[in-house]
Amino acid sequence: MAIQIDSSFAFSLETTTDVLLQFEAAAIPEQLLVISETEITPTQDRASVPAQDDIGSRIWLRAQGKVEVGYRATVELKREVADLAALGVLQPHDLPGEAVEYLFDSRYCPADRFQAFVESEFAGTEGGARVAAIRDWIATKFSYVPGASGPQTTALDSFVERRGICRDYAHTLVAMARASAIPARYVACYAPGVEPQDFHAVAEVFLADPTRQGAGTWQLVDATGMADPAETVKIGVGRDAADVSFLTSFGPSDFLRSSVAVSRV
Repeated sequence: MAIQIDSSFAFSLETTTDVLLQFEAAAIPEQLLVISETEITPTQDRASVPAQDDIGSRIWLRAQGKVEVGYRATVELKREVADLAALGVLQPHDLPGEAVEYLFDSRYCPADRFQAFVESEFAGTEGGARVAAIRDWIATKFSYVPGASGPQTTALDSFVERRGICRDYAHTLVAMARASAIPARYVACYAPGVEPQDFHAVAEVFLADPTRQGAGTWQLVDATGMADPAETVKIGVGRDAADVSFLTSFGPSDFLRSSVAVSRV
């Protein structure tokens, strides 16, 4: 399966400011970058650095004035997607070190606040069956409402309001999975079928790998139901949206526009 991506955005900086960008498809074993072209307005400084968990990269800019970014890519996906509900659970003491950090609370995912709820609502389930139940609960209870949430909205806020966008669906699923002692992380991505088309967000959970005894596997989960894991192109991963924002400005900035088009080749 090949996915074509065309995205662009622009922002303005009143004074010389450092900005961190993350928008390029990650070059990782499960997805091959056939074409990857990035155009950025010339700036004072520019440097590329590895992103979290070495999935993808980030671009540092030091700039002033208007900055325009354009990105075009064709990505061939080789991801193996498992039957989520059939995957077992790894006990916390069996988790590898790199998965443990995704059990902890983070800025937008206060998992400890959900422990009593998940044990009551999803009693009798574990592992992939628990995650599937959480996904289906969010899909049923939430309404997808653009503009209903903002940059300060947490998973707990979304749980109370029962509405939001992909970011809020992913945060809630991540928080509930962590509350169930299942490592979960936030994934920034591109995917066809997303409406309205934009930078998308899903969750990824760490469960028992059915093909390797005692090993684990990361599996994508989208509670909005819009992104097929087999057709999802990862940009990067993190504890929550704060770790993988496509634009993080370390000073005042004005966001001007963005456009994203994703299609199957």
